[in-house]
Amino acid sequence: MQALAICFVGLSTLFCYTAEAQVAALQGPTVPSTSPSVVAAPAAEPGIAGIVRDTAGLPMPGVVARVLSDRGQSVGEAITDENGAFRVDVRRAGRYQVQVALEGFEPVTRTVDLAAGASASVDVALEARMSEMVVVAARRMDEALQAAPMTGSVVEGEQLNDAGAFNVNRLRELVPTVQFFSSNPRNSSVSIRGLGLPFGLTNDGIEPAVGMYVDGVFFARSAAATLDLVDVERIEVLRGPQGAGFGRNTTAGAISVVSRRPSFTRELDAEVTAGSLGFLQVKSNVNVPLGKRLAARVALSGTSRDGLLYNTTTRSGLNEMNNLGGRGQVLYAPTDTFAMVLAADHTRQRPQGFAQVVAGVAPTLRAANRQFPQIIADLQYTPPSYNPYGRLTDADTPHRSNQDLGGTSLTMEKRLGSSKLTSITAWRYWNWDPSNDRDFLGLPVTTISANPSKQRQVTQEIRYTAPVTRSVAVSGGVFAFHQTIDSDGRQEHGSAAARFLLAPTPAAATPGLLDGYGQIADIQSSSTAAALFGQAEWSVTDRLMLIPGLRLNYDHKQLDYDSQVYGGLQTTDPVLIALQRSVLAPQQYTADVSDTNVTGQLTAKFLLTDTTHVFGTVSSAVKPIGLNMNGVPADLTGAPIISAATVLPERVRHVEGGIKAEPVRGLRLNVSVFNTDVNDFQANVVNADVGVLRGYLANADLVRVRGVEFDGSAAITSAVSVFGAAAWTDARYARFTDAPPPLEETGGPLSKDISGSRLPGVPEWALTFGAEARRSATVFSQAGEWFVAGDTSYRSEFSSSATPSRYLNVPAYALANLRAGYRWGSGWMVSVWCRNAFDTNYLELLSAAPGNSGLFVGMPGEPRTYGVTLRMGLRSTGRP
Repeated sequence: MQALAICFVGLSTLFCYTAEAQVAALQGPTVPSTSPSVVAAPAAEPGIAGIVRDTAGLPMPGVVARVLSDRGQSVGEAITDENGAFRVDVRRAGRYQVQVALEGFEPVTRTVDLAAGASASVDVALEARMSEMVVVAARRMDEALQAAPMTGSVVEGEQLNDAGAFNVNRLRELVPTVQFFSSNPRNSSVSIRGLGLPFGLTNDGIEPAVGMYVDGVFFARSAAATLDLVDVERIEVLRGPQGAGFGRNTTAGAISVVSRRPSFTRELDAEVTAGSLGFLQVKSNVNVPLGKRLAARVALSGTSRDGLLYNTTTRSGLNEMNNLGGRGQVLYAPTDTFAMVLAADHTRQRPQGFAQVVAGVAPTLRAANRQFPQIIADLQYTPPSYNPYGRLTDADTPHRSNQDLGGTSLTMEKRLGSSKLTSITAWRYWNWDPSNDRDFLGLPVTTISANPSKQRQVTQEIRYTAPVTRSVAVSGGVFAFHQTIDSDGRQEHGSAAARFLLAPTPAAATPGLLDGYGQIADIQSSSTAAALFGQAEWSVTDRLMLIPGLRLNYDHKQLDYDSQVYGGLQTTDPVLIALQRSVLAPQQYTADVSDTNVTGQLTAKFLLTDTTHVFGTVSSAVKPIGLNMNGVPADLTGAPIISAATVLPERVRHVEGGIKAEPVRGLRLNVSVFNTDVNDFQANVVNADVGVLRGYLANADLVRVRGVEFDGSAAITSAVSVFGAAAWTDARYARFTDAPPPLEETGGPLSKDISGSRLPGVPEWALTFGAEARRSATVFSQAGEWFVAGDTSYRSEFSSSATPSRYLNVPAYALANLRAGYRWGSGWMVSVWCRNAFDTNYLELLSAAPGNSGLFVGMPGEPRTYGVTLRMGLRSTGRP
């Protein structure tokens, strides 16, 4: 945090209160920053120029401005840039009509009289037909979200800041269809509508079903979801298969984070938040014009918090926050039709965590001497607590979740009349350095458990969008991706391992049998992917639109897995060696697989009224081949089952329909229904043998997810607004006949038919509701407004195990967050806040502990916290 403060002071010195001339800037892969700015066409250039703003006075990018002669003939057209500015080259004197239109807004026409060789300007304010209109580029064709024939949510940066949602974990409190589970950054999973990464320990050999994008750059590793969000303009949450319009093929949806882009306005924003549990967060960003064609933006963020658990062994806290991140961008716009942004970011996380605590013990079908109560009695051990809300652990192996994430990207955009060509080139890295106590106890069972990894990725995307005729527009492109992951796994056991992991026989009681016995794994993998994608928008009539799309995917993956054992009792006795190998065994295997497939979609949109439309989508998608990178089960001879080294790709069939409406001004109501069938679902399972401690991947025959979703908002008065969303989701294994048994059936049959059972991590009901009330006031001569706001979220009970277990169900819970304060000026605010206001005890997840003793552990959620936030904002928009 000290380093962040020094950087903040240095950045502040760059800010001054004079303005630079404005130029057209990059619109980017998604809609750029809508920060207010003033843009004027240079007087020396003849033509008609102008600025398009919304009713709040903010500039509107992506708006079409057409110039017609007095006879109604088209003279030219332009699309507004990020500052809402446009210019059409007109050299002949005359009277012209300027028509400005964007779907979802009332069109505006202005009359302009132009002298020969002169210039004229016009300011236009567009009024939304529908309230709270958000312009997005989710389908890579800029449009109002409410008018888009798709299901999605947009959370603006200001709403994220006000709600304290500085990472994806807190985003789920605002978007009920998003679920996030994390036992540490690597073992994180984001799901939408119940589909994401397999629930449980993450396997680096599979792709996420939910794509994570930041400024159009695909982040391949799930650890990116734990990043602090820095200088965010908005987050787009897209539900359902994506791929016909951009990026990596994702089968469940995408989360697209849009940063605030550099502009030619001088800005300085800073925010400091302090609260209970030692919470301290400092955020700042500076935007500086460096010339008439060059601008830079730098943002920094630091977050720290004390631990949520107490370790009775070390007498210190665990599961803390210790994050520091930054992002820098440089915009170069040499002409009005071409611009590029060079960006770089780095995040450093050094928390002590993340541990789980004892949550209970389930009886199993094993003999009594193989179950947890008798095992700890023989070892003369008692856990510090069986109550997870006591937040106590006695873990005797250090917990460390160190990671560094970052990269660079170059985004270039060229306007070709009304067409647009975009290129995004990116390189990223992820370094993961963990340490975990995988027995979760103060016993020397597993004394070392670490799987450090180094990931590198390169992506290249090129997109082209263009109108073909008045009724047809097309978009398409190519996407290439290459990734390497090098992991050096290590696991080692201690003196209590033999009693805990083996049946208590005389051979297993041999002194030192597993003491220091371990395994080192060298795991190297690579993934290469390429795709062609495209879609068209055909306005069949004024009310009916059809949107077909296709995607051609190619994936190639390679794996080299080599694990060796060491230590333990050095013996030639085959019985003792067999016991050691039953816990950890050497394995070597390789895999080299590829797959090519074609997927597509067809969407129809029909306008019922100017403010209401219905839509329907039929689509297919493929989640690529998976690799088992944590070891595979062995046959009766102890040899690895090579066929288990890879898992089949998931093949998705998706149907969705909905209605979007604003029945009266200020009231927005959206409803959608969907059904998703996933063949060869990639599931994370745990073998009943103790030697497979990390689990492995397998295919479930068929998974079916169906549901109904609602979201809406209402401006009850000019001073009171509310929003709400609800999701009913029925996610089940339609057919999975050879799943591993649940925890309580350990010691019985090695597989079970769980067809019809619910998927893990999917609550049947998820709800969100929020409201804000405002009142104008003047405090210390500063005109502004008082506000009071709150939001609540609810999750019904859900399974926390790949195979449902009656002991591994997370109970339903509801959380409430409150805040109040005063806003004034250009971004100044002071507020007090309280999260989890009613101090609800709840669990993030439950999991069975390794060893199949019946022990299960959990991660309790954050208790009630409170604090204060101070935010400042300075702007300079005048001309020098």
